[in-house]
Amino acid sequence: MNSKKIGLKEAISIGIGGMVGGGIFAVLGLAVSLGKGGTPISFLIAGAIALVTSYSYVKLSLTYPDRGGTVKFINQGFGKGVFSGGINNLLWISYIIMLSLYASAFGSYAPNLFQITNDKILDSHIYLSAIIIFAAIINYYSIKIVGKIESYAVIIKLIILIGFVFIGLYGLFGNPNINQLAISNWESPLKLLTAGMVIFVAYEGFELIANAVPDIENSKVNVPKAYYYSVIFVIVLYILIAIITVGSLPFGKIANAQDYVLAEAAKPMLGKIGFTIITIAALISTFSAINASLYGGSRVSYEIAEDDELPHQLTSKLWNQPIGLFITAVMTLLLANTLNLESISTVGSVGFLIIFGMVNYVGFKLSKEVKGKKGIPVIGFFLCIIATIVLVIQQYSSNRTGVLIAIGIIVLCFIIEYIYKKIENKTNNNATQQSV
Repeated sequence: MNSKKIGLKEAISIGIGGMVGGGIFAVLGLAVSLGKGGTPISFLIAGAIALVTSYSYVKLSLTYPDRGGTVKFINQGFGKGVFSGGINNLLWISYIIMLSLYASAFGSYAPNLFQITNDKILDSHIYLSAIIIFAAIINYYSIKIVGKIESYAVIIKLIILIGFVFIGLYGLFGNPNINQLAISNWESPLKLLTAGMVIFVAYEGFELIANAVPDIENSKVNVPKAYYYSVIFVIVLYILIAIITVGSLPFGKIANAQDYVLAEAAKPMLGKIGFTIITIAALISTFSAINASLYGGSRVSYEIAEDDELPHQLTSKLWNQPIGLFITAVMTLLLANTLNLESISTVGSVGFLIIFGMVNYVGFKLSKEVKGKKGIPVIGFFLCIIATIVLVIQQYSSNRTGVLIAIGIIVLCFIIEYIYKKIENKTNNNATQQSV
């Protein structure tokens, strides 16, 4: 076997590692605040959309294996124009938003281990800024180290989370809070759907498999397995974590510890030790997710520029890495320090729901070329669009900032692309006239 080839186990771990990054640690408390006793159903709804979308990813990945992944699929389906460029810009910005989410989660958990000042909010900003800068330095130093950290981190966080699930399920017996899971404590179906969509960011990471497809051995067999196995595993894991959290802690306690609720949920079973172990797992997970997403974000900006959808200067290097790495790190620092967790989560979910909706549309449009069914991508497309509309409408009343920022970012992505294409066409026309 070629040593550079990725086996099935590694491919699955890319998907699981991408999803079980900082997402679950960042958004679990937020999910419970929105869905109450029905939170496990919210995770199931979000997971179902991810699973349906993974079908389009499987078919497109096998037909167009490319390290550009999602960027390649969007260009393949819509051609290289303002629309595809705008969607790909949105993908890059969505990476930056995800990075902000992971950094926020790191900043929420870290002060529980060690406080720098007497102000927890200030500590949070110090920690999240430091971890973004540290991860950027590692990315500049060596991409190999990024891969090594990721492979170890996936194992560590999965061992801890699976351990949490087994001990947590055992701890539910006799816990009076288990009654909170009763249907009478569920929010309305619309609110459960909204909760699922706000936390949709916890599932987006499976799309990282697409970038690795050219290196996956026996891809015809292993690529579908990598997508489906990783998504199904994570759906089950998230639902169990949600059941344990809601069944272990009173809603009031969950609300008070919203930003680090998973660590708090370990307390009833394992006391202070459990709290510390889960906090360490959260720090390892969010750090590895920041590390991998910085690399992924810089790759996306490079691919978009290479496809002439952003200035070609973005293919140039700064300190031996694509300049997009520096831009991604700076923009992450800015976003993570200015937006709150719910706004970041809403903006990220809106971005990825639109992107996944478009990938499903491409899966439908190119169903003949990719030898796929038309029905599944159509269902995926409508699910993503309906979910986006519900999320925007529901969040507009409670989280107007997040919704307005999300809409602003989407509009900005297309305006930037439109202006860039206009300038590029003008430059090309002038060059043609001069040569004539």
